[in-house]
Amino acid sequence: MKLRTFTLGLFSASALAFAAHAESITIATVNNGDMVRMQKLTDDFTAKNPDIQLQWVTLEENVLRERVTTDIATKGGQYDVMTIGTYEVPIWAKQNWLLPLDKLGDDYDVKDIIPAIAGGLSVDGKLYAAPFYGESSFVMYRKDLMEKAGLKMPDAPTWDFIKQAADKMTDRANGVNGVCLRGKAGWGENMAFLTAMSNSFGARWFDENWKPQFDQPEWKNTLQFYVDLMKADGPEGASSNGFNENLALFQQGKCGMWIDATVAASFVSDPKNSTVADKVGYALAPDNGLGKRGNWLWAWSLAIPAGTQKADAAQKFVSWATSKHYAELVASKEGWANVPPGTRSSLYANPEYQKAAPFAKMTLDSINSADPTHPTVKPVPYVGVQFVAIPEFQGLGTTVGQLFSAALAGQSSVDDALKQAQDAATATMTEGGYIK
Repeated sequence: MKLRTFTLGLFSASALAFAAHAESITIATVNNGDMVRMQKLTDDFTAKNPDIQLQWVTLEENVLRERVTTDIATKGGQYDVMTIGTYEVPIWAKQNWLLPLDKLGDDYDVKDIIPAIAGGLSVDGKLYAAPFYGESSFVMYRKDLMEKAGLKMPDAPTWDFIKQAADKMTDRANGVNGVCLRGKAGWGENMAFLTAMSNSFGARWFDENWKPQFDQPEWKNTLQFYVDLMKADGPEGASSNGFNENLALFQQGKCGMWIDATVAASFVSDPKNSTVADKVGYALAPDNGLGKRGNWLWAWSLAIPAGTQKADAAQKFVSWATSKHYAELVASKEGWANVPPGTRSSLYANPEYQKAAPFAKMTLDSINSADPTHPTVKPVPYVGVQFVAIPEFQGLGTTVGQLFSAALAGQSSVDDALKQAQDAATATMTEGGYIK
């Protein structure tokens, strides 16, 4: 009996000593499906790294952006790993807010990252964030409803075709909306969609001299087309719908078409969660024949703030979560179709993935067709397809997003929304010293 007590005492002491030496890192991430899945699979990481404990802060997209931006700008130090996007990485890296990822391990294979994705996450040849998943945007549509409408979706549709198909597919009596599009205000919500869409209409945020362009006919054509389309064929309360809300509607069979992130394809085609999994087709984002499609380029990525005291542990986690091993782990648990897409060339060369993911080729084609350095029909002084890569865009984009969401909700006219957007952009660019 005494021996047993002594042994337990030793065990307790060693357990306490281990707990005292275990390093805890805090990870801020978005509440999208791939990140939620990652949290469920982290036993694999902790088994390999028993000295590292993981703390999660999981937030809705707009809230996440606000929290991590405030924390890194004020050197708050709340997070050791941040989930950020292609917009933030080059701006924050140039301000020395992020650590370069130069300790990802010998077997990480940085060169395997798709060049279009790696380029947006690098500054001066150094990688400052590792992509968890990469995406463009494309059309997801109901093949059965398209056939019922007597139409055939082209691989590369026009906006006129989308409008024609939406009108024919809308069946309000049976709860079917012809098209579901983002309406929720936010620079990364409705403005990601509308900015990419505006490129295909020949619009731009600023001319070569940084003068705002919301008073030009191209933006009027974009916003009027969008509002009219959504009023005729979109879901009720569309001004509150972002990515997750439209995903749920599509999975429930309530959308004939949905133009959004390519990453959604694995969710809408998953029979465990989607009632229309076997009826989904894919096409490139629409255009207007002007040489630009309405698709974006984005990567949700893991970065390490320069202020962390736990850089080595954080880099081990980033390496694990964005590795080839992690892709194989997801495949073994959830099937190849559910592996985070859009980051590694090797995934798209994998016959098992090609077989399991009917959307694979269209996803890669969409990613490779987006050009952040020449995003618009007319010349512009900025880079970024669905955003403008300047620090002021985060606040300005959200302001304009609120104005356009209000126009969609019928709280203001398209003309009023555009005038207010022009005024807000002019004030921001004047204050920032871009225009005199």
